[in-house]
Parts: sequence; structure tokens; C-alpha cells
Amino acid sequence: MLTPITSPGGHGTGPFLSSAVPVRSFHDIESGCLDRDSPVVVLFSGGLDSTYLLHRLTAAGFENIHAVYADLGAGEDIEEQKQVAEQLSVHLHILDGQRVFAEEYVRPAVAAQSLYLGTHPISSSLSRPLIAALAVEQATALGATGILHTANRSQNTMRRLNGALRNRGWTGAYGSPYDLDPVERDQKVRELESRGLVHMSKRLTSVDSNLWCREFESGVLEDPEEHAVPEHLYRWSVLPARDAGTEMEIRFDRGVPCSVDGTELPLRELIDTLNHRVGACGIGRYSGLEHLEGGQKVLELREMPAAWILLRTYRHLETATLDAESIREKMHIEQIWVREALEGRWFANLRRASQSFIEVCAAQVTGVVRWRLRNGTADTLSIRAAHPLYLRDREEWERRTTADAATSTTGRRVAHPPVSDG
Repeated sequence: MLTPITSPGGHGTGPFLSSAVPVRSFHDIESGCLDRDSPVVVLFSGGLDSTYLLHRLTAAGFENIHAVYADLGAGEDIEEQKQVAEQLSVHLHILDGQRVFAEEYVRPAVAAQSLYLGTHPISSSLSRPLIAALAVEQATALGATGILHTANRSQNTMRRLNGALRNRGWTGAYGSPYDLDPVERDQKVRELESRGLVHMSKRLTSVDSNLWCREFESGVLEDPEEHAVPEHLYRWSVLPARDAGTEMEIRFDRGVPCSVDGTELPLRELIDTLNHRVGACGIGRYSGLEHLEGGQKVLELREMPAAWILLRTYRHLETATLDAESIREKMHIEQIWVREALEGRWFANLRRASQSFIEVCAAQVTGVVRWRLRNGTADTLSIRAAHPLYLRDREEWERRTTADAATSTTGRRVAHPPVSDG
């Protein structure tokens, strides 16, 4: 578990540290804002941008480079990351954050019904603060003086990572050289091919994966007016050749998903199970537009089968157990929670205060929803709450409440004539 950093007041749980040096271009790196004799940490995914950054650092004379890959359950083969690290003579650190991601980031996101403006579940807003926290821990252990990433100006990741690094107390250099110094894809490919990394030319899109989401962007997927995702990019929600109809029960205990079809599972394994079983019915694809800091919009494409069904299951059980006014107020708080996560303020007081309200509500959310899954969609067959507010027999309730109302009005029970069909 990551140790929180606390400080009074403000948006952050740690002070804004003015001694930290922002890195915004390759010129910043080459002009000496980073100490070439000290370790430097690079957030590394194995993609084109992070590989190119490692190449530029080695070309600039850095010899103590540490590529940090945060494993958040994407299920990716890391052989390519190992190949890149070996080819460029950098140290590779693979940090396992799967269970922390599931328990401390995805779990509260389910209870918060974390949808961006009702269109798609958020994902990178959850992973970036954890990646930043893992990077700070690794950099501190190494005695590093800089943490670099590869976000660019068209990605909200920029402020999410930078904000999280500051709020985790990082005092060294940090940032992305792509902020003010974008590099054309063809140039990156050419330079990497000269280092023997010829496989990078095949990277036509950017794929950001974790156990909660697989997200696609850039390349052929930049234009909202023309963005058909190549089918080979999908892994979980591959459309079946025939109807894969099936039934499934999902149980929550005090706001936390805990079992599928009666089998108790840790959250990490439960999400993985649902990604494959729900995805097998072609369920869980999303598209939508998300705003940048300046108000411009960019396209978001993703597949999230487990998120699709868990968020709906939670809302059904929440509606079954909470009064209407609490749900209305919670829906307002949910958007505050989502906004704080989106804007890179995961470790801030307002997101944590919103979480406290949500967790009070979640304590009542216990029950089971049974689903019938079929190609492209799913229907509920049963909603069973441990402490329900719903009626199971409307007619019986009407007879009882009518009789009770009559008794309370007259002081004695009133006989009602039988109802006829005429």
C-alpha cells in the first residue's frame, strides 16, 4: 500500500514544491537541467514515444538510465520492453501494481460510478496517479534526480502525471520533453531503426492498457469524423461468430464486487474474469470526446467489458438500497470525484472528501444481480439486495397501506367492498 502524504488545506495532500525543475523539451535535457552523473527515471511503456526518449537520453550522454514499467494488469508480453532496454543499455524495472490498482483505484471508481460526462468510464485518470507514485518510490530508492514521461500537449496525461508527481512530494526534475518539443513519427522511427529497433515502425496507433481498460488513440484514430478501430486491436470484446448467450451472477458486499456465479474472487481476478466472459459477447466498447486543458476535445476509444457490467450492477444494487435523495446527491458528488481525478488531483483533499461520502453510501450496497448476456448487450434477470427498499408485490403493498391509511384516519378499521370486474 502506498503511504499518503498529508498537508493542511489546499487542493493537494502534499505541498507544491517550487524547488522541482520542470522538463518541457529535449533542449532542457541537453542543456543540463538534468544531472548526467545521477540516475534518471523514465516512465516506460515499450511504445514509440518512450523508446525514443530512452534513445535520446543515451545519445545525450546519460549512462544511468532507469526505465520503469508499471504492470497494472494489461497482460502484455514484456519481451519487447526487455529487448528495448537491452538494445539501449538501460536498466529496466518492472513494478507490479496490479492489486494496488484494483483495490485502491478501481474499487473506489466503481462506487463513484466514474463515467466521463456519462459517456465512458475513466481509466488513465485512475492509472496515472499510481504510476507516478510508483515512479517516485523507485526514483527515491535509486537516488535519482529526475523523472521523465512522454505525455504531449494533446494528452490529459500531462497534467495528471505532473500533478501527481508534485503531490507525491517529488523535488527533482520532472516532466515530458514532448511538451514543447514534439517529434515527427517518421523521425522517431528512422532514429530507432538506426539503433536496431526496427519493430517500432509497426506502431501505427497508441495503445494504453491496464486491467480496467484498453484504450486506443493517435495515428489512424485521431479524427472524430473518421475513426473505425481496426478489429485486431480489440482483445477482450472480440465479436463472436454466433450468439454467445449466457447467464451470470455478480455479488457486491458493502460496495465491493466479491464474487461471480457464487465463486469468491479477489478484485484483480474478478475484473479479469469479467473482461473475458462479458467481452466474449462483444460487450464493452466505448467511444467519446474528452476535453483538454484549453477546452479542445480529443477522441477516446476503448474496450472495458468488466467496467461495463460492474458499473451497471452497482447502480442497480445502489438504487435498490439507498433512498432517492441520497442517490440524487451522490450523483452530484460523483461528478466532483470524476472531475478531480480527470484534472490530475487524485491525491487532493476534494477527491478524498468526495470519496468519504461515496463510501458511506457504499456501505449499504450488498446484494446480487443476475444477468442474461447476449451478443452486444445484457438484461437483468434478478436484483436481490440484502436490505432492499423495493416492493416484491405491489398489490399486497397497496392493500396493506390502504388499510393502514384508513385505520389511521378514522381510528378504526374500515371495511371495503370487494372490487368487481364491472
